[in-house]
Amino acid sequence: MGDIIHALPAVASLKESFPQSHITWSVSARWTGLLVGNPSIDRVISLEGVAPRALLRAARELQREKFDFAIDFQGLIKSALIASAAKPGRIYGFDRSQTREKAAALFYSHCTVSESRHVVDRNLDLARAAGAERRVIAFPLPQGEPEQRLPEGEFVLACPLAGWGSKQWPLESYGELAKRLGAPLVVNGPPSGAEALARIEGAIRHITGLPGLIYATRRAAAVVGVDSGPMQLAAALGKPGVAIFGPTDPERNGPYGRSLHVLRSPRAATSYKRRAEIDASMRDITPDDVLAALGAASVHSV
Repeated sequence: MGDIIHALPAVASLKESFPQSHITWSVSARWTGLLVGNPSIDRVISLEGVAPRALLRAARELQREKFDFAIDFQGLIKSALIASAAKPGRIYGFDRSQTREKAAALFYSHCTVSESRHVVDRNLDLARAAGAERRVIAFPLPQGEPEQRLPEGEFVLACPLAGWGSKQWPLESYGELAKRLGAPLVVNGPPSGAEALARIEGAIRHITGLPGLIYATRRAAAVVGVDSGPMQLAAALGKPGVAIFGPTDPERNGPYGRSLHVLRSPRAATSYKRRAEIDASMRDITPDDVLAALGAASVHSV
């Protein structure tokens, strides 16, 4: 989810710079809902997994059109393969020193080194290398749809789960936060996370898919997030709140914009190793720290 959100301004810049262009975005099937109604995109090709059969199916779809160039914002071998399968005239990507999988750069005809820190700005730099002279900061996202009941009044939304355990804030800390808040705490997650979220005492469990998450994020008075797609979604929507960081660098992966207040322990050491255990630096952040930051973020957003 975060990779797609991070690329939205770059794609908007491409469309603004090449208004007569036809832009196709190949994306994992589970995230196509993020692109519904996007004015910069003319066609979405859904990628059903990474099995050879799924990649071949996507390649056949792409080869029905003639592409002048392709851009790989993700920097993975999988995404580079898809870009190559489209048989474009040129393929733009990051230099191997900045790709997430170095071998991905072997597929690019044009490699770019970005001097920017944040992923959103790096993607904008890559779009500029491909000819996008107009820089557009826009995150066109769908409205979402209600999937489960939410409180009628104001509430704080938290999405406690992350792709790596090391990036998560302890579940018991959300329970302590729920006791201190002056509004209901709604904890959102997918069906696979229902059991974990049920362990958070005092919170309202909200199990949804992507449309329900977007709708709940728009409705929330404030959000509490970690380094995950839902936090990037909240930042893109300009929601006030708190983003709790530990092993990953908020200057690179943090919330884009100024609506979310970042909390990170001074002893946090940057690492992108996918560890299952909660990082010690995440435990340094207390519920009282988050409560204070929530107040500051809400005041700042006003």
